[in-house]
Amino acid sequence: MFNREEAARLRQQFWISFGQYMKPIPGAEGVPVNWINYKTGVKHLFFRMDAEQKFASIAIEIAHPDEGIRALFFEQFQEFKLLLKDALRGENWNWQLQATNSLGKQVARIECVLPNVSVFNQQQWPDIIAFLKPRVIALDAFWSDVKPIFEDLLS
Repeated sequence: MFNREEAARLRQQFWISFGQYMKPIPGAEGVPVNWINYKTGVKHLFFRMDAEQKFASIAIEIAHPDEGIRALFFEQFQEFKLLLKDALRGENWNWQLQATNSLGKQVARIECVLPNVSVFNQQQWPDIIAFLKPRVIALDAFWSDVKPIFEDLLS
């Protein structure tokens, strides 16, 4: 078992490695993207990637404090469910209108989880990267098509 500092160092090393691996890959619009800290450009809407002790995950997280607006955004994503599924090569993700994020706040989440991997096992890093990479690229491509609709929802 790792102490807190060792665990933090390993997590940091993983995300540095992932960032270096992804850095040369341009976004769907041909410009550089900060893949680790992806900016959707829509307030309270995030693409989250996690690598933990027992799993890795990638998610669309709707964290708007207003429950009605969260539901509206979630419904809009449901309208684009087939487009999202197509971008993700037919993959089914878990859709949760009501979830709690790592900070204990109410969110809506659309996510995919890779179980039985650990960020603390460096031999599993290629598996985690192979899981995250195509999905975050697919989310970026999907987002470049639908972002204007979500921007319009807030105006």
